Amino acid sequence: MTTVTRFAPSPTGDLHLGHAYAAWYAQDVANRGGGRFLVRVEDIDATRCRTAFIDRNLDDLRWLGLTWKEPVLRQSERMDLYRDALGRLDDLGITYPCFCTRAEIRSEVEAAAGAPHVMAPDGGFLYPGTCRARNAAERRILVASGRPYAVRLDMGRVIQRTGGLGWTDRMRGPQSASPERFGDVVIARKEVETSYHLAVVVDDAAQGITEVTRGTDLFDATHVHRALYALLDLPVPIWHHHNLCHDEDGSRLSKRQGDETIASLRERGHPKEEVLAMAAAAALRPERQSDADEKIPRND
Repeated sequence: MTTVTRFAPSPTGDLHLGHAYAAWYAQDVANRGGGRFLVRVEDIDATRCRTAFIDRNLDDLRWLGLTWKEPVLRQSERMDLYRDALGRLDDLGITYPCFCTRAEIRSEVEAAAGAPHVMAPDGGFLYPGTCRARNAAERRILVASGRPYAVRLDMGRVIQRTGGLGWTDRMRGPQSASPERFGDVVIARKEVETSYHLAVVVDDAAQGITEVTRGTDLFDATHVHRALYALLDLPVPIWHHHNLCHDEDGSRLSKRQGDETIASLRERGHPKEEVLAMAAAAALRPERQSDADEKIPRND
């Protein structure tokens, strides 16, 4: 089987050393497998993604010496595919609309006297299933009223349908999938008919990705993704969850923290070989414990 990998940045800012390492890692896996490396733009978040960053991100990747097969797909142009996948899940009877706000969910969880506050792997409260019990007529009335809602997977029904699932991680070996740890995860919203979870599975399958390379911060999300592969009857890839990049203090590099960008290093005259070496060194630094305990939400 030909190895096919991808790098899929979100255009919410300039790329930093962590992105350089992730892109290089994905291309290296493809090259060693005699296969193909692809680039995809994950821009479904219209509130944060900017078209201007797409060209800047791609220019940084080319400057680093990375090459990929065209075209570069944009998720914002593939909503019909996600809508179709969402419809297939709905036909299975395993989705439902949830009208709860985040504040209402938090309030309900905290008001559960004597109950432990169970947290999902992404760091949020585990959804208590409030809207799961609504009947079909009540759901139709609420949808017709124009109320905002999220589409959730009924994870109990998902497990009944899929049974036990497993997946392979190149770094950690065989894994047993436990998507129930996320509870009734959000896979779409009224205004955006997909989520990271759904879109990445649909796109990786559509592009023939055989090996998904990404950082360890997304390891837990793979449990949900494995269930979606089974529900949508899609070919299952192998995963590589590689090290994240850290600064000298052990803090994780991220756009949110305004870490040094590839563009700024280019402007200061650093050659690409040095930038890639800096990225590789950052991936070898140990993680600060406070960061190791923190999960980066990517649940909706």
